[in-house]
Amino acid sequence: MERVPVLKIGDILLVSIQIDMEDQVALQLQEDLADRIVATGVHGVIIDISALDIVDSFVGRTLAAIASVSRVLDAETVVVGMRPAVAITLVELGLSLPGIRTALNVELGIEMLGSRADRGDDLLFDDDDEPGAAAVTTS
Repeated sequence: MERVPVLKIGDILLVSIQIDMEDQVALQLQEDLADRIVATGVHGVIIDISALDIVDSFVGRTLAAIASVSRVLDAETVVVGMRPAVAITLVELGLSLPGIRTALNVELGIEMLGSRADRGDDLLFDDDDEPGAAAVTTS
């Protein structure tokens, strides 16, 4: 069985799907991503689907499940490179992909994930703070 490579770039895992997403491949990707998020402690996942011509309901649900698992593990998911035909198919199937943000390309996806810190989603510690005494900033 083929596997989808998962690359670490800074605080982001990048997945570029370049093969047909059969059900078993999609399930393996879900497991691999969860393992890599835990192992690396990243806070963002980008899934590039620009090479996919079609997404069926199972793959769509698996993408939504990946986003849910990632969110529980403190990582945000952005799907990039969605073709118009794929978007239309997802809408026709009634799949809204909750928890998944989208961007036109990888560069915009990285920018989107980079803005997470700007929103104050992370705890910020001053050098003088004791462990457990977090200085939390919000926007």
